[in-house]
Amino acid sequence: MAATSAQAQQVTPQNQSLGLGSLVSPILTIDSERLFLESSFGQRVAKEVEAKGAELAAENRQIEADLEAEERALTDVRATMVAEEFRVLANDFDEKVQRIRSAQAAKGRALNELLDQEREVFLNAAAPVLERLMRDADAAVILERRSVFLSDTGIEITDDAIALLNETLGSGAPPAKP
Repeated sequence: MAATSAQAQQVTPQNQSLGLGSLVSPILTIDSERLFLESSFGQRVAKEVEAKGAELAAENRQIEADLEAEERALTDVRATMVAEEFRVLANDFDEKVQRIRSAQAAKGRALNELLDQEREVFLNAAAPVLERLMRDADAAVILERRSVFLSDTGIEITDDAIALLNETLGSGAPPAKP
């Protein structure tokens, strides 16, 4: 451990040229959740997913209000109908509610899948950047910080990785059309 701490303090010309610190260590740690959420790419994705989630929530509130109004109307006509006729209308309404719930749940799942897909795109795009940081630090491995029981804080590269990812990937959004 003392050798790793001492080695982590070494400065190399490669590291200085990156402007990302002077870390040299065979083992590095990273907080992949923070890496995603604090990068420009992850922040863009989070805003997009949040906006789509807000749209879905608003749609759900409108659907709920419409269904409640329809249910009240059904309740109001109940006294004027034969039981069998009302039962048909009530069953149709219940089926409609179930179809809508299923469709809205599918939209929620699709939103979660979009987030998962964007994370995968990010990690694939981030891999060469992380490999570069690993090479520059003469590291053999980058471990997930949350999986490590105890480590020297000097081998934590999340901030450096975020800075380099922001520089190389940016938000990952397609260029704006003129």
